[in-house]
Amino acid sequence: MPNPTAAMLVIGDEILSGRTRDANMYHLANELTKVGIDLKEVRVVSDDKDAIVAAIQSLKQGFDSVFTSGGIGPTHDDITADCVAAAFGVGIDVRQDAYDVMAAHYIAQGSEFTETRMRMARIPDTATLIDNPVSVAPGFKIENVHVMAGVPKIFEAMVASVLPTLTGGAPLTSQTYRIERGEGIVAAPLRSLAEKYADLSIGSYPFQKNGAFGTNIVIRGADEAEVSKAMAELVAIFPDHGA
Repeated sequence: MPNPTAAMLVIGDEILSGRTRDANMYHLANELTKVGIDLKEVRVVSDDKDAIVAAIQSLKQGFDSVFTSGGIGPTHDDITADCVAAAFGVGIDVRQDAYDVMAAHYIAQGSEFTETRMRMARIPDTATLIDNPVSVAPGFKIENVHVMAGVPKIFEAMVASVLPTLTGGAPLTSQTYRIERGEGIVAAPLRSLAEKYADLSIGSYPFQKNGAFGTNIVIRGADEAEVSKAMAELVAIFPDHGA
């Protein structure tokens, strides 16, 4: 039975401009792999309402789970929550459950719960909150879409709280073999191996070192014995070139 699938939507002009390097995709991919959920697609969109709404509507229909990153802070360009509400056709306003959590936090800090901060308590109708142990302002889940912060530490904490609620599959195992030959030489036997082991993912990743070309072959799959069997055949083909 195939593993559940997931997609990620990264939201923010700062990502597309190159000002900020996204680290959340890397983290999410690793965490999903551990629980047997296959990350199949990642999209990056600007802080544009129509683009965000269209992406959410498309992804939520195509994958078992969708994770968004970014755009749920207190500033004017944090429009993700409104876009998610629009994508699902539901209302959005300050929610009492989110308000109470945040108000208690700021009171305990001796800080004012300002109108600007209150923006982060605006949650779409029918959504459930995602805990934020780092900075309190919650994310939320509506149907199969999980809406989370873009700040890496907060995103990671939210992922940790969401993953136990999801149904996973078979975690992937992987093995790597380094061949001191270029892709042009390994391509034909690698194609034959990939055709023989159609249930496995066999990737070819070239490198250059000291003027010489080489290729790292990565074999991934849910069946560890099958991965080992395919790797043994690869080593037999190139017995003197692995490292």
